[in-house]
Amino acid sequence: MQILDGPIGTELIARGVALDGADWSARAIRGAPEVLSDIHASYAEAGATLHTANTFRTQPGVLGDRWGDDLRAAVIIARNAVPVGQKVLGSIAPIEDCYRPDLSPGKGAFAQHRKTARALAEAGCDALLCETFAHQAEGLAALEAARDTGLPVWLSLTAGPFGELLTPSDFERIGREAVALGVDRLLANCIAATRMTPFVEALASLGVPLGVYANAGAKDERLGWGDAAEDAAERYVELAERWAEIGATVIGGCCGTGPLHIRALSERFRSGAGDVLGAGV
Repeated sequence: MQILDGPIGTELIARGVALDGADWSARAIRGAPEVLSDIHASYAEAGATLHTANTFRTQPGVLGDRWGDDLRAAVIIARNAVPVGQKVLGSIAPIEDCYRPDLSPGKGAFAQHRKTARALAEAGCDALLCETFAHQAEGLAALEAARDTGLPVWLSLTAGPFGELLTPSDFERIGREAVALGVDRLLANCIAATRMTPFVEALASLGVPLGVYANAGAKDERLGWGDAAEDAAERYVELAERWAEIGATVIGGCCGTGPLHIRALSERFRSGAGDVLGAGV
């Protein structure tokens, strides 16, 4: 088992960084680089060994001419904040709102995702994480674009915060196409932790390496969202134990979780770590 880090966006907000606007978390690359660096370092200190650069919104359509500079800066910030030898993943996100697949350009997103993938590879990322895709055609286009770089490529699907956008059957169908395209790992992310298991089970049926990073769900579930109590993180880990039983070998956290959750995951799963990029498992 290897531990993926937790969210950047909601952790920036928790630390007082305003993220209103289309650039969202990318605003911190120039506006609060020291806070961003500290977040990466906090996850590493908590036990994460896989770190996602803050490139979720460093896209040409969002940042204009400065997108490439900000993308490279985000990778450098992540690399410098974590221990030497730990892996940095380049995040490739949907062009439009990840919870509005109806707005997706579908296959038409390929050219932009190829630009982003190439820039992330040139910036020195160890792997590419196409994440939070709820639109089949765009997710697969991002995967194909990222595969062209020669780096390991992971595809993470979301069904929306509460599983309202896709079904587990949809995950299996999309995942099967991703396997045919040569994906190195399939993941599920940004679904409420209490609703995640059926989606992980659907991906597990495809026989490829798995990963999971769930969100904290509704606030009244008391799994996160500023609830700093250690028992919130422990409840998250109890759910994560089931994902590990199903076959997940990479587990982290998404929106509403934080370093406490990553520490709890690390303490529960600290044995058996390996190079999931090199070995594929």
